[in-house]
Amino acid sequence: MKLQCDVEVVNRMLPTFGMKSRGKGTRAVLSIGRHLDKTSQRSNIYMMICTAKDRAGSKYKLKDNIEKFFTWFVEEGKATVRLKEPAVDICLSKADANSLKNFLSAARLADRGSDTSSLPLSTLTPVRARDVEQPKKKLTIVSKKDYPLTSNFPYSLEQLQVSYCKLSRVDMRMLSLKALRKLDLSNNHIKKLPATIGDLSCLSELILHNNHLEAFSEALCLSTLQRTLQLLDLSQNRLQSLPAQFCQLRELSNLKLDDNELVCLPFHIGRLSKLRFLSAAHNQLAVLPGDFRKLSLENLDLFGNPFIQPNPLDHTMQLTFPLPLQELASRAVSNLRIPYGPHLIPAHLCQDLELAKTCDCGCVCINFYIRTAVSMNLHQVSHTVVLVDDMGGTDAPVQQHFCSLSCYSEFLDNSLQRGIR
Repeated sequence: MKLQCDVEVVNRMLPTFGMKSRGKGTRAVLSIGRHLDKTSQRSNIYMMICTAKDRAGSKYKLKDNIEKFFTWFVEEGKATVRLKEPAVDICLSKADANSLKNFLSAARLADRGSDTSSLPLSTLTPVRARDVEQPKKKLTIVSKKDYPLTSNFPYSLEQLQVSYCKLSRVDMRMLSLKALRKLDLSNNHIKKLPATIGDLSCLSELILHNNHLEAFSEALCLSTLQRTLQLLDLSQNRLQSLPAQFCQLRELSNLKLDDNELVCLPFHIGRLSKLRFLSAAHNQLAVLPGDFRKLSLENLDLFGNPFIQPNPLDHTMQLTFPLPLQELASRAVSNLRIPYGPHLIPAHLCQDLELAKTCDCGCVCINFYIRTAVSMNLHQVSHTVVLVDDMGGTDAPVQQHFCSLSCYSEFLDNSLQRGIR
């Protein structure tokens, strides 16, 4: 029976001498096994603790020698074993909870003198240096020759950077690093992201700039990244669009989309309420989605996009008279906020409702509308704005939808009056 964790051996006599413990554990390997006592020539069960400074290990007899177990925080990987002789407390922390429980059960059986044949005993031998190293939390690889081919990545990694290694895909070994908070795979040749990246339940930063990505999948947008991802860098790739579900990544605060081939931004981008930094410079954006008005940013960069010059008279007419029954029903569902879902109506109707547009009058239109573009000063949505063009402008066109001819006519009248003034 072996256990890897942090250990501090505290002498209970220290307070008597006016001293106190260090209060900090050391990485160690604990073993429970049989040891021959040279004095009595009897074999007994011992606990051995090996650390980087003492790889040969210190042994503590277990039979009839444990005064008490402290296991209030065992689910957090913490416990204390109090020995009678010597008078020490063995404080365990940063252990796997299940492994710790099994280890304590074995120690309890050894203390009671239970049949040792039922105990999962280990050989009490010195450990290797790598077994007692502090868990590695950060690893940076920026050369293909340093990339591990025969060994795994340290399980304890919280930050991993693998750049300039010409990776064509994400190494599946990376996706088993459950403590990973930051994954930087920039400057590679990755074309596609596996959906299992979404299983990294602690991931808050994903950096993928300068790769060959052509898509960001819906599966990633609907994964646990919804609750964890705060920074996403997709700059310098080959993206032409992002899925509508992209705006489910509600924790995003920093989004980089520069130097792609994006012709539009996600329809519901305004749902990214925590977004503070957005850069989408040097793409193919001609107009911004109407939902863009809902953003509240600190910094915005849209330089180098071929934005159109908005003209309220230039419009797309997508109306029929009378409106189809399906359009009327869908509008009613949205306007009256009637609950819906694929268990109630066909999935394609749900998708239509997810892309509902809001008219100036406050009503909703689905697939039938009049669309035009209006100019908006980007300072309305961001404190700092990088100039949109070489002329020093900070205005950009934003889509505007109208549910009927009368709403569009009223908009034109108001625009004309503003122009006269």
